Amino acid sequence: MNIDIANNQSSLNFSSSSIRPIVEQVLKNEDCSCDEISINFVDQATICQLHLDYFNDPSPTDCITIPIDEEEESCYRLLGEIFICPQAAIDYVASHQGDVYLELTLYLVHGLLHLLGYDDIDPCERKLMRKAEERHMQNLITLKLTIKES
Repeated sequence: MNIDIANNQSSLNFSSSSIRPIVEQVLKNEDCSCDEISINFVDQATICQLHLDYFNDPSPTDCITIPIDEEEESCYRLLGEIFICPQAAIDYVASHQGDVYLELTLYLVHGLLHLLGYDDIDPCERKLMRKAEERHMQNLITLKLTIKES
């Protein structure tokens, strides 16, 4: 599987090599395979512009996903793109405590789940997504697979 990782932000240093095992583990646990996925770490201005472009909302957000191929659509499956804003994790941890790298890992899990069809708009679906996030985060923490500081 090709995992394209682009780090176009300077708010938080992290190890890009810690991303791949997380993606592989989440996809494995969701019994999903794909040939390619793109993960972009972006600054706050970029995430705000994407939020405006795709959701008509200029406010900052933590993660935006763009699904591309459905499972049955083609022989080569490009799962989609995830845009993650590390500044959102920094801001969240500053006001709620916690570990910024765990928060960033959660954003990655959240984005992957969106690409796999989970949704968080409807309250019932949101509950399912939160349970999946919790299940994956517990598994990743147990396996010591989280985004790490570089």
